[in-house]
Amino acid sequence: MFLLLLLPVTIFLGCGFAAKYREGGGNFSVPLQWMLGLKRLKLDAIWLELLPATEDVSADEARIKNFQTQLRAHGLASRYCLLYQKPASDAHDLDGMRCIGISKHELLDRLRGPTVLLNLAYSIHPPLLLKFERRVFCDLDPSEIFYWMTKMEMGQSYHHEFWTIGLNVHGSDCQLSRLVPVAASLREARGSRSSIDPGVASHREAATEARLNWKTFYPLVDTQWIRPEPRPRTPKFTTVGQWYWGGAVEVAGEFPDLSKKLAFEPYLGLPSRVPEAKFELAMNISARDPERERLQRLGWKIVDPHQVARTPRSYRRYLASAVGEFTAIKGVDVAWRTGWISDRAAAFLALGRPVITEDTGAKRYLPAKNGFSFVRDADEAEAAVKNVLRDWPRLSAQARDCAVGVFDSVKNLRNILNL
Repeated sequence: MFLLLLLPVTIFLGCGFAAKYREGGGNFSVPLQWMLGLKRLKLDAIWLELLPATEDVSADEARIKNFQTQLRAHGLASRYCLLYQKPASDAHDLDGMRCIGISKHELLDRLRGPTVLLNLAYSIHPPLLLKFERRVFCDLDPSEIFYWMTKMEMGQSYHHEFWTIGLNVHGSDCQLSRLVPVAASLREARGSRSSIDPGVASHREAATEARLNWKTFYPLVDTQWIRPEPRPRTPKFTTVGQWYWGGAVEVAGEFPDLSKKLAFEPYLGLPSRVPEAKFELAMNISARDPERERLQRLGWKIVDPHQVARTPRSYRRYLASAVGEFTAIKGVDVAWRTGWISDRAAAFLALGRPVITEDTGAKRYLPAKNGFSFVRDADEAEAAVKNVLRDWPRLSAQARDCAVGVFDSVKNLRNILNL
C-alpha cells in the first residue's frame, strides 16, 4: 500500500513515446492527462521521458524543443526530466544518458527518497527501472502487451503492481488469460540477466510460477482541461489514428491484419446510408495513395492528422469540431473481449461528444447512461448515427457525465495510487 499521505513521495510518470513523435498531438495527450491529474492532486510528480537518439541530431534537437514547448504550454516546465539516450539501447542506464529538465544530480537525489514509478507501456527498463522504490506497470494496449508477454520479458519481473485498461481482463469471455498462462518465458528472460541484481532475478523465476495479478483502470482524461464544448454547426463524425497496421500479433499461428483499414471495411457505406451526416477520417493516408481516392469516392473526407491534431491543443480542438466519434476497433480487441476503450474516446466524452464504436467487452463496466453507442454492423451503426443527430443534447450530457464520473484522471489516479 502506498503511504503517499504520510511521506513526501515523488511520483515519476515513465513515458517513452511522447517526445519522439512530435507531430502526434493525440499521442502526447495520453501522458499529459496523467500529469494534469497528478498536478490536480497536488502531488510531487515528474514526467520522466525517454528519447532514444537517432542518426539525425538536428531532428532529435527539434523533438526535444517541441517536448519542452508542449510542457510549458501546460504549466509543466519544471516538472520533467527528459533522458536523451545516445546510443539508443533497450537497456536504460542513467550513466549513459543526458538529463534535460531537472538535472541528473536532482534526479539522483529524488531517487534516494521514497518514489513511485508509473511505467506507461513499459517505457522505462532496467537497470534504471530498479532504482524506483515502487514500480507500477501501466498497460495501455492489452491485446499487444498480453501477447508479447507470452514471447519475451516485458517488465513482468521488475514491477510490484500491474494495471491495465483491459477492463474485461477477468471476464469469463476474455481470451487474454488463455494467452498468458504465466508471467514470462524464462528462456527469453535469461538473456539479459547480467543487468539484474540477484534479488530481482529470483523474483523473476518466482513470477513465472503464477499468473500476474492484473488490476484495471479506465483511460484517463483530465476533465478540467478537456471541458464541454457547444454543438458544432457541421454534423460531422470523425476519428484520429493510423489507417495501416505496423504491429504483429499472432492469432492461431497467423498474423492477421489489425489495421483500421480492415476494421472500417464493413462501415464504409455509412456516408450513403446517412447523407445528412458528414464522415471524416484524420488518418495518415498520403495524397498519392489510391486508398485516399477510394475513400473519397465512398463519401469520406480525409484530413492529415499531423495538420489538424499536431499538438494537444489542436487535437482537442479537432475532436470538438465533430458532433461525435465514429470508429471501428482492431479485430483482436473485439474477438478477444479485452474490454479496451481508447483514451481518444474518453476525450470525446469529456467534450460532450457521444462515441459510436464496437464493443470489446467494456460495455458492462460502464454506467447505463454513458454516451457510447456500441455497434456490431453497418445497420446498427446507421441507427446510432441517426440517433446521435436526433438526440444530441441528451447524449452529449450523458457523455460528459460519464467522463467525469468514470474516466477522470484524478479519479483513476486515486485508484492506482491507493489515495
